[in-house]
Amino acid sequence: MERLQDLFIGIAGMIGAGKSTLATALGEHLKLPVYYEPVADNEYLEDFYRDTARYSFATQIYLLNRRFQQHQEIIWRGGGGVQDRTIYEDAVFAKTLVDLGLMEERDYRTYLNLFRHMSNFMCRPGIIIYLDVKPERSYERVRMRNRDVEGGVSLEYLQALYREYNSFIGDISRSVPVIRVDWDQFRTVEEMVEVIERTYFQGSFLREVSWTPNRA
Repeated sequence: MERLQDLFIGIAGMIGAGKSTLATALGEHLKLPVYYEPVADNEYLEDFYRDTARYSFATQIYLLNRRFQQHQEIIWRGGGGVQDRTIYEDAVFAKTLVDLGLMEERDYRTYLNLFRHMSNFMCRPGIIIYLDVKPERSYERVRMRNRDVEGGVSLEYLQALYREYNSFIGDISRSVPVIRVDWDQFRTVEEMVEVIERTYFQGSFLREVSWTPNRA
């Protein structure tokens, strides 16, 4: 486990997938700092869900900036870290908004150009853990946690988001090892650490790793 102390671990997944829960558990287990998704202090989020088309571009730029700050802090401080949603996933949300007619094409092009320029200054995570949760399950979890700002999240939006996530994982796994986990199945942090270590340190460069943990 000591060899994981300097590892940059990204946690990816749909809304309500359980990213924060896993990030917290891994951070405690591995003694790594955790960088959470900016939700409570996101001054655009409420407006985004109230009038998505109007605030989609501003919200995406805000999140891109915040995640870039987190990403660079992990790299420059050294010693590894766990990030609750990676900066690379922001493009998943932006593309979904365009496909649903909730962001203008010109805004999307501007967003992508900015992201490409920023990516020239970024080092990729050592590994990404993708929590694969189907849109119906994601929708159920969003309803259960009952956050006021998420009241406008629709199943249609989550279904479109899930399709983009599948494309994203296929693309990112060409350059970053990915562990794809069905988070609805039984799992422990100890099992997760074991898989991360085996994948990152003992395997060859892996484009994608599917893992089904043993049930209790």
